[in-house]
Amino acid sequence: MKAIWKFPVYTEDYFDVNMPLGAEVLSVQMQNGKPMMWARVETEVSYALRRFAVRGTGHEMWGDEGRFIGTFQLTDIGLVFHLFEVIR
Repeated sequence: MKAIWKFPVYTEDYFDVNMPLGAEVLSVQMQNGKPMMWARVETEVSYALRRFAVRGTGHEMWGDEGRFIGTFQLTDIGLVFHLFEVIR
């Protein structure tokens, strides 16, 4: 069965998320003051760790960021971040 699930996004340089194999990341946005990403998943498959990178506006890009997912804003502290999936 397919479904859309949400996963937390961390404002760290890199973080890993255990996701169903083949999950398609659709969007990143703020929800209740926290960054989250949504993915279309197959619910009855195995899981695998996927690596994501977060870069702030004006911060250095290291060249390993991979595929751009989207941008989210922490408006309470005035920061803008950009989420990428690291391709291994």
